[in-house]
Amino acid sequence: MMPALALVREADYARIAQRFIAGLTAQLSNSKSAKRTAEVSLGRWNVLFSVARSRNSRELFDRAVRVTPGGVHSPVRAFKGVGGTPIFFRSAQGGTMTSVDGREYIDFCQSFGPLILGHRDTDVAEVVREAIDTAWSFGACEPYSLELAEWITSRLPWVEMLRFVSSGTEAVMSALRVARAATNRNRILKFEGCYHGHSDSLLVKAGSGLAGEAASSSAGVSDQVASDTLVAPLDDEEAVREVFDQHGQEIAAVILEPLPANYGLLIQRREFIDEVIKLARANGALVIFDEVISGFRVALGGMAELLGIRPDLVTYGKVIGGGFPVAAYGGRKELMELVAPVGPVYQAGTLSANPVGIRAGLATLQKVERANAYAQLEERTANFCDELKSRLKERGLPFQVTRTASIFWLHSTTDQPIRRIEQIPSQNAERFAKVFHAALDRGVYLSPSGYEVNFVSLAHPDELLERASTVILEAAGLAVP
Repeated sequence: MMPALALVREADYARIAQRFIAGLTAQLSNSKSAKRTAEVSLGRWNVLFSVARSRNSRELFDRAVRVTPGGVHSPVRAFKGVGGTPIFFRSAQGGTMTSVDGREYIDFCQSFGPLILGHRDTDVAEVVREAIDTAWSFGACEPYSLELAEWITSRLPWVEMLRFVSSGTEAVMSALRVARAATNRNRILKFEGCYHGHSDSLLVKAGSGLAGEAASSSAGVSDQVASDTLVAPLDDEEAVREVFDQHGQEIAAVILEPLPANYGLLIQRREFIDEVIKLARANGALVIFDEVISGFRVALGGMAELLGIRPDLVTYGKVIGGGFPVAAYGGRKELMELVAPVGPVYQAGTLSANPVGIRAGLATLQKVERANAYAQLEERTANFCDELKSRLKERGLPFQVTRTASIFWLHSTTDQPIRRIEQIPSQNAERFAKVFHAALDRGVYLSPSGYEVNFVSLAHPDELLERASTVILEAAGLAVP
């Protein structure tokens, strides 16, 4: 049967599928349940064609592994966490992406967070086209980065000055250098389950033995470099106190994702965050908020705004560039004036403040503010997640949804909130992989790992979310015996 399926042209598939669902819907009432029945049926129809219609992705991946490590340029894209062959995409618009095989997917990965307006927002696209027609890169002073810097500093009081870079990793690496220079100390305290990019000193995990002792989590990171970073568990004030009791006068900064969203969505208690900050400041250490994911996503001012906390330094990425490689670090003026050319902390970048990305970022943030996006996203995502949670529970399926703002995480059910990585159920990755592929077969693209979060954008209308909810529910049902 499969060779015959492989001969079905994309245009024929789309035409047949559209007639199929239209006919089914016409035979049923116009109720919500009837539409869901039709969508589920279309999902099953899609599954019949899924193998035949992914052959181009398989061929491209076979070529990619010959010239690129693992066939990808960032590890999670390889589907190692879920198995199978990664889908190659050729285009995207709004809340969907289209594969090289011509299939459209509802996209909740959204490039892992930057696309708060969705793919290729029309207003941002117009600005980008104008930018490309104006200049691609200067390597000199220009007014565009100034405009975005003034826009941000006029709205976020804890960002008195900032410096644009090209990635979250670069922003964090630079902020740590500033912290070490400002305090004349070498050690950094981070938390297990928080990810801060792939600079050597942060590719560490908790070791065994003394409080805070760390070990490398990547080959190529020396023990000497790893030893400058201390690691404490999340959601454990006593463990943090113990680290400061032993190393308090050595710690230059505490770096924390105030909303840890790189190893699941590990929402922290306010009391824990407050105690970490209190201990840091009592011991003369700076407080760095890594808001690469949460900044401009959960609120205009990120978690710092929601918590009412003024970090000493903060790092941004993702949304700040509107889908382009833009990031930044910023904070108190006296700290940022340590950065060259004013101060002794060296940091530079050929493509820092690239005008195309900067203009896309400003257009994105301006539209977010103008459209009251956060209120819209809160309501839309809450409705989607609450309904999905309710339907999962009604059917007795062992999955639940954890959410903050427009970020959600689908994971195995637990009795208590998950705040630390060891609280994630051991079967979570295996179960999620089954959900992922069942949803993928039915036209929904979730982030391809049970430890990655998902994102809702302004380009996910209620109708699209309703379809996705039905698909995810069916996929969850297929993932358990």
